[in-house]
Amino acid sequence: MTDNLPRLDHVVLWVRDPLAAADFYENVVGLAPVRLDAFAAGEEPFPSVRIDDGTLLDLMPLTMVKGMTMLPGAADSAGHPVNHICLALSRTAFDALHTRLTEHAVPVSDISHGSFGARGEATRSLYFRDPDGNIVEIRHYD
Repeated sequence: MTDNLPRLDHVVLWVRDPLAAADFYENVVGLAPVRLDAFAAGEEPFPSVRIDDGTLLDLMPLTMVKGMTMLPGAADSAGHPVNHICLALSRTAFDALHTRLTEHAVPVSDISHGSFGARGEATRSLYFRDPDGNIVEIRHYD
């Protein structure tokens, strides 16, 4: 993408086991892994999963906390200072992910209707936690 519009590029999630986190996001949530083999081979510091053509979730190992020196106090972000991330899906993808979460015995919240987001009021949304306790919301607008 070379236009100059502001866009969300990536979100970094702290995880205990990047391979397990990548497996969850690939096989339960349905996001494609990026640099997973290179991470497993020790060639990259962390793997990612792709949300869309221009957005990634980086799965940062907690072992890298001490290397977070880009700003004073950056290492203090280890844990869960972000309340949640939200993925907007199609109705079909929402239903399919809800089914996969149930099949994998991942606890989910009740489904809510009409919650506000980037595109207005969502038709349905729900929340769940990944294996590291990060809260993920999924929603659809159609």
